[in-house]
Amino acid sequence: MAFEDYDAYEQGEQVRKWIKENGIAIVVGVLLALALIFGYRRWQAHVANNEVQAASQFAVVQDAVQSGNEQAMAAALGDLQKNYAKSPYAAFASASVAGYDVGKNELKPAAEDLQWAVAHSKERALHALFSLRLAQVQLAQGQARQALDSLDALPKGDYVAMAAELRGDALLKLGEIDAARSAYQQALSKMGQDAPGRGAVQMKLDNLTQPLAATTGKQSQ
Repeated sequence: MAFEDYDAYEQGEQVRKWIKENGIAIVVGVLLALALIFGYRRWQAHVANNEVQAASQFAVVQDAVQSGNEQAMAAALGDLQKNYAKSPYAAFASASVAGYDVGKNELKPAAEDLQWAVAHSKERALHALFSLRLAQVQLAQGQARQALDSLDALPKGDYVAMAAELRGDALLKLGEIDAARSAYQQALSKMGQDAPGRGAVQMKLDNLTQPLAATTGKQSQ
């Protein structure tokens, strides 16, 4: 037997021996890999299907809000919050229904839906947006302290000007004039010169500054 033939024979024997010793482990490993691939694909399909169904229910909510169909609105939103709580569509639908309730001056259910939206929003942008809206509703309810708590929950650096203005409004309701003045000043400092809401914030600040200037003038006489 030539050396080459012997080497080939020896290598073949080694391979057969290795397969005999490790064959079961190989088969199990292959089966596990296939199961993982199949399971991952099924999971992806399940997630995609869930998102499609959530989007469909969100469309129902939107149509119901537009038409004022409160029965359909409540049913679709309930389904979203119960069965698709992890989907952004559920948070969007909650905020949409809250907006409808605010339009009817039904602030309590609006606040509850916004609280749900905040609690179930993992994305920073959505969490910030819904926290800001919640603070607005709480302020309209006369719940200045709760509004401040909602503003404190905003991610740092998001909606700075709007949050500062709302903070000023809340502090003013609580009678904390100096703190309110500082909040309005911060809001102005974060607004551009052509910002649509700049005039309103300036007016709020002027209303706090004028009484102070009048008092100072009287004291100097």
